[in-house]
Amino acid sequence: MRGFAVTALEEPPFPQCRHVDTDAAAEQSLRWARELGLITDERRLRQAAAAELAGRACPDVAADRLRLLSDLLTWLFVVDDACDEDGLGDGPARLAPAVVDLLDVLDRHGAPGGGGDSPLCAALDDLCRRTRAQGSPELLLRFVGQVRDYLLALLWEAANREHHRVPGVAEYIQLRRHTGAVHPAFTLTDLAYDAPASASRRVEPALIGVETLAVDLVCWCNDLFSYDKENRSGPDAHNLVSAIAAEAGHDEPTALRAAADRFNRTLSVYAEQEAALLAGDDPTVLPFLAARRNWVRATYDWSLRAARFC
Repeated sequence: MRGFAVTALEEPPFPQCRHVDTDAAAEQSLRWARELGLITDERRLRQAAAAELAGRACPDVAADRLRLLSDLLTWLFVVDDACDEDGLGDGPARLAPAVVDLLDVLDRHGAPGGGGDSPLCAALDDLCRRTRAQGSPELLLRFVGQVRDYLLALLWEAANREHHRVPGVAEYIQLRRHTGAVHPAFTLTDLAYDAPASASRRVEPALIGVETLAVDLVCWCNDLFSYDKENRSGPDAHNLVSAIAAEAGHDEPTALRAAADRFNRTLSVYAEQEAALLAGDDPTVLPFLAARRNWVRATYDWSLRAARFC
């Protein structure tokens, strides 16, 4: 299915980039995961290539900021694999206790007080403490809220699995923005560049629209590249292709084509809206736009190479 994605998806028209410390960050994030007890399958985590994605999304930031993003992505891949492949997300009753413990960690906002008993909690506590130490309360609050949204959305996925339910397209697109955990990754990217758009600018419809489009592009690119792997052991309801097929009654090839077309149309709209913002006279939005653009390109390039989807 990677071959279909390569031929059907338009390549994002943004420059490729990669941080010079990407390989070092990869080893450091693996060591971090190992020391915290997150790793049960190091091969699987290496295939995820979290640092490769982080290094392409943040190609020119300080090494410690790259590590923070790489460690977040490492943690997210571990949670994702635990839910999707190890059975943690098979139903809300099984997942809920783990989510409650992680919400307890988030409620401390990185303040001292213990990281919880599980490796997932200890790692999340470490991420929150390091985010707090960067000295940006606004971004810390945003990060904590976005990770909370991610965890609650995982319960939605678990309920769907338990009831063998395929969500409708509109519902799927909305919740996928949270299960993809792109928002907290964007926030740590803003933090890495020390130049987030002000709160007054971020609530403007134009910036909200560009951010939403970027999140959708990241998630749908992932869906198309991962579709084959996710469906090997049985149908996976949580994929844009699956949602389109179920709602429209399409066969698999038609649904794949429809999902790719949706990505391509959205990429075109994204480029138009970004160009309109770039034509404005506010230089403070430039880092915001560069971060989203880099993430769209990084996801595409990482998806082409990551063994995670093989």
